[in-house]
Amino acid sequence: MDAGRFSEEGAARPSSGQPLFRSSGPSGHRSRMRERVLGRGARSLADYELLEMLLFFVMPRGDTKPLAKTLLNVFGSFEAVLAAPEELLVRAGLEPGGGAVMRLAEEAAACLSGPDPRMRRQLSDWPALMAYIDGTEAAGQPGQLRALYLDNRNRLIADEAVVVSVQGAGPGVAAAAVMRRALVLHATALITLRFCPSGGGGIQQQALTDTVMVKDLRRSGGLLSVVLHDHLVIDRDERISLRQRGMI
Repeated sequence: MDAGRFSEEGAARPSSGQPLFRSSGPSGHRSRMRERVLGRGARSLADYELLEMLLFFVMPRGDTKPLAKTLLNVFGSFEAVLAAPEELLVRAGLEPGGGAVMRLAEEAAACLSGPDPRMRRQLSDWPALMAYIDGTEAAGQPGQLRALYLDNRNRLIADEAVVVSVQGAGPGVAAAAVMRRALVLHATALITLRFCPSGGGGIQQQALTDTVMVKDLRRSGGLLSVVLHDHLVIDRDERISLRQRGMI
């Protein structure tokens, strides 16, 4: 054979000993996948192909397609793979530590699906807070506790009612629920609001009652780097700031 010879493995080689054809193995497949994303965008990929490429960061070498398809078969969807606990991913064949890559992708997706931080409402001073409460006070039900979760520039991430699943639970349970949610939202500061029925002097008593919860919020917030800016007790006629009263 003049053009070359066959090696023992059956690959055609020129007389110089160099391969006649480039490999079309896993490394070539990865290059084609990258070129496809660059040329046509990630939307051109099927779910298993997206997962294949994500697994490139977990498996620097080798074919990631079998593992990608296995994970999809085990968990049922691309989204479920990203959200699966590390131990279940490892049990399905992922290398230990690979779950961190999945968490990174999940966090990125959550950031992209949320509101643009530049559009968040600024609550960095008293007039801005009062203007915000004026616009939302009607939504507050008597007795309801609400939490305003803020980012590191005091921009509003979320305004949510605090839901405590245990009937008659003490202030410590409410504080724990607020802090858990703050961690999920990556909040660095809080303002809590308590809505009261109007009249009868109940707002003064409620302010005293809530000081126990406020202490719990400050204590746990100090451990988790979440600052409680203020707690306000509100009825139709009056607003009490525990910070302005020196109780925070």
